[in-house]
Amino acid sequence: MQSKKTIKGRGAQKNTPNKFLQHIYEIREDFLEFCRIEDEEPESNKTQYIPIFPKTIVNKVDSPDVGMLYSMNPYQGCEHGCIYCYARNTHEYWGYSAGLDFERRILVKKSAPELLEAKIKHKNWKAQTIVMSGNTDCYQPAEQKFEITRKCLEVFLKYRHPVGIITKNALILRDLDILKELHAHNLVGVNISVTSLSEKTRRTLEPRTASIQKRLKTIRVLSENNIPVNAMLAPIIPGINSHELLPLAKAVADNGASSFAITIVRLNGAIGQIFTDWIKKAMPDRADKVLHLIQDCHGGSINDSRFGLRNRGEGKVAAQIHDMAKLARLRYFKEKEGPKLNKDLHEQYKDGQMKLFK
Repeated sequence: MQSKKTIKGRGAQKNTPNKFLQHIYEIREDFLEFCRIEDEEPESNKTQYIPIFPKTIVNKVDSPDVGMLYSMNPYQGCEHGCIYCYARNTHEYWGYSAGLDFERRILVKKSAPELLEAKIKHKNWKAQTIVMSGNTDCYQPAEQKFEITRKCLEVFLKYRHPVGIITKNALILRDLDILKELHAHNLVGVNISVTSLSEKTRRTLEPRTASIQKRLKTIRVLSENNIPVNAMLAPIIPGINSHELLPLAKAVADNGASSFAITIVRLNGAIGQIFTDWIKKAMPDRADKVLHLIQDCHGGSINDSRFGLRNRGEGKVAAQIHDMAKLARLRYFKEKEGPKLNKDLHEQYKDGQMKLFK
């Protein structure tokens, strides 16, 4: 059971059961009614930062649908609260819910810089672009407090190792000094996520993210400093932001993005329950329509785990979206392309300095 009261500042409006746990924690309806009458919150909405101590930090990416070979995540869970986030399901591996827990219980890997340094110094390691983050945002609000991402960038610079960054937070500009140094050696590419030009849509879908104007400014500032930016216009959610694809592409191109990419939303695992619950509260007038459009993109289901199709979708709705993306590239990105990062410098810097003598 759950409260009819909206939980402000969060995407998910409930905690879904963790499929790996034997017992289910549930707040009873009579307790929720008591809280409503007394004007009290049934549980704390405060974000908790929980330190964890992993043995490794760099992950091999096996999915053929993801354009990366290696990723690393300084944080697990993400306070941005994006309702559609595919990473929600991974929070269950840590014993938490993919719902509110994902946004309120942030696992912090303070040892990430040391683990990264040990990995890329290993004698058997051959430089490949490592992406921060393949799972949760490395510039989420926790980064302002812990500065783990910045320390990792310092490691990449020290060892002249290529790094990719995916974020939707303007906090990345704090590290412009390091990014400029990395770019001087062609060692960095940045992906900025922009899902709408409407602040109302942004606040509803992604309650604790940077504003659209801040994201466009971030693209512009990075591009003015010659740091290559790929705009992630993803996910495209039919019935919510699909009509914005062309103006989105134009906006990021006008601000200097060198390329863009899209995916079509898919709602695997617990995300299906979380998203369905959310949209019936946030957009009750079009909830059924949006869910049906998503199903149309995935063979009649909101879930899709098929390699090659799960991010692209299929059917008429998906085809229309990809046709718009092709048109956007012809109009706004005809002469543009993404960077190829330098993998050749790292071997000379494995001991932390240039090998002048051999």
